[in-house]
Amino acid sequence: MRAHLSKQSNPLAVVRNLGILAHVDAGKTTVTERMLYLAGATYKRGEVHDGTTVTDFDSQERDRGITIFAAAVSCGWDGHRVNLIDTPGHVDFSDEVERSLRVLDGAIAVFDAVAGVEPQSESVWRRADRYGVPRIAFVNKLDRAGADLDAAVESIRRRLHKAPLVVQLPIGQEGRFAGVVDLVRMRALVWAGDVCQEGPVPEDLLDEARRRRTLLEEAVSELHAEALEEFCSQPSISDRTLAAALRDLTRSGAGLVVLCGSAYRNRGIEPLLDAVVAYLPSPLDVPAVRGEDGAERAADPRAPLAALAFKVSSTATGRLTYLRVYSGTMRKGDTVLDTGTGRTERVSRILRVQADRHTEVDRAVAGDIVALVGLKSARTGSTLCAPEAPLVLEPPGAADPVVSVAIEVRRSIDSDRLASALARLAEEDPSLSVRMDAETGQTLLSGMGELHLEIAAEKLRRDHGLDVAVGRPQVALRETVVRGVSGLLYRHVKQDGGAGQFAHVVLDVEPDSGGFEFRSAVVGGRVPREYVRAVEAGCRDALGDGPLGGHPVTGLRVTLTDGATHPKDSSDLAFRTAGRLALREALRACAMELLEPVAEVTVTVPGDAAGGVLGDLAARRGRISGSAARAGSVVITAVVPLAEVFGYATRLRSRTQGRGTFTTRPAGYAPAR
Repeated sequence: MRAHLSKQSNPLAVVRNLGILAHVDAGKTTVTERMLYLAGATYKRGEVHDGTTVTDFDSQERDRGITIFAAAVSCGWDGHRVNLIDTPGHVDFSDEVERSLRVLDGAIAVFDAVAGVEPQSESVWRRADRYGVPRIAFVNKLDRAGADLDAAVESIRRRLHKAPLVVQLPIGQEGRFAGVVDLVRMRALVWAGDVCQEGPVPEDLLDEARRRRTLLEEAVSELHAEALEEFCSQPSISDRTLAAALRDLTRSGAGLVVLCGSAYRNRGIEPLLDAVVAYLPSPLDVPAVRGEDGAERAADPRAPLAALAFKVSSTATGRLTYLRVYSGTMRKGDTVLDTGTGRTERVSRILRVQADRHTEVDRAVAGDIVALVGLKSARTGSTLCAPEAPLVLEPPGAADPVVSVAIEVRRSIDSDRLASALARLAEEDPSLSVRMDAETGQTLLSGMGELHLEIAAEKLRRDHGLDVAVGRPQVALRETVVRGVSGLLYRHVKQDGGAGQFAHVVLDVEPDSGGFEFRSAVVGGRVPREYVRAVEAGCRDALGDGPLGGHPVTGLRVTLTDGATHPKDSSDLAFRTAGRLALREALRACAMELLEPVAEVTVTVPGDAAGGVLGDLAARRGRISGSAARAGSVVITAVVPLAEVFGYATRLRSRTQGRGTFTTRPAGYAPAR
């Protein structure tokens, strides 16, 4: 039942670079393991609960039973090379997903057949939208009690605003789930153990299969011109036209092909691999990569080299820099340019990566995902290119940390080792940051959540042998302008023997819904353009230290309305200083408000415990936004201050006798009450 494609002369046509995206516990690691097993890349099936998976190779991942770090693997299927990245599903590691999405050509979004679209499913979906990554969907766990393919598909339509194109019909429900009907070819696929048997559609499902095939044709015809023409002129759309239309709609993002199965029971994985080959794009099918200067590089091994570093890690092999090669060819011994630092580096070793196992290769070409050993200056987001053809690629985005903890070693002689270990952690994971608190002298480690920081602290203990003590988590507060000021005049005049400093500026400050906006309304050239830029730089300098508590300031618009210069004493430095001091004075005159990070919390509890959980959320300053019944449970959604979420897992377990679960995702900032 493989999707046989005509043999292509270009080897890039048979490459697929894709990621597995999902909410935590939707089963994406199990999907990855089954794909590797069926493709012959592993000799036995890895199990998350046994700690035997290929991609969850870190000791903390195996202890906790969740994916923490993105892992790259590859396998062959039907003459194609499939490069897979298994990404984390927990909200604390969403930046790891972001870095992976930046270098992928396609993705499989895995959904739980009982829960449908969950909060983190929605979050990673939006991130994939940002990078324009084509996706197909796999509704997993159809063997679970309460599994409902139609309900899951409806949640995709309602919450992700996508047109789902369901190409399979389940054979059997819940515990009796045995296979699927392929609606494109109208054939039944039934699994007996690990063996997939293909045959005609069962008689009792034939009418339903025909009905769903018609619905699929109608949905495709609404989105695809060629399919519409055939739909109107013929009794039905041919299998070839339907498959071609599904491929076009997937690659354009106009439709979402939906498959189903049970990865744990090894059912539905072969057709999923076939769909990857048939519908998701090769490096040749995606637009040429574009540099920040607008220059483009096509996916051609003969073009000048362009590669993006998306992950850095330290292993027993050495410092590994993971790359996606977009164009050109990289060979052992080549010299490459890191355009971020301006330094050249020598390529000593190139590794083909299979999770924690590596195979050395002589070269990497356009479309490859590989790791380099020993690069000194390259960091996450660095562009490596041919020195004679420099190019700067857009790096992956990085979110600002929202939670901080004080961290210290129990033995003072380990202080230098702690500083070195923290620097390495921050290099490997850009969503971690380290700083020294000027008032207390404590070292503060900041990250995306409580679990994120817990994992980092455990890495210090396990990987670096440090006995560290960790303080209680603290959230990252912000300050914002509620009522602004107009016409604030600031004169900066300094004379100390040599050339002096002179700058007069007049500022208006007002609230803004974004982060920070600066504009100039100066007329008549009273403040030259180069000094306007200096005033803006000074204002940005002032944003790091607000008047309420020294927290960063956000949500304001600053307008430079007037100013004055001196023929000899005015300079960039003078106007930058004036801008910084003027905005600080203006913020002290403004009405300011303290903001705290909030999270959207989704709690699933038995019906008899819902009342107590609602009361507890209210006590935590939560704002209830929704409540719905689902398969004997109640799903409660609330927006809660992040500081109140710390330790909530223990509280929820005690209120529900261990039967309640919850997930969180960032929901921005809100006024602190």
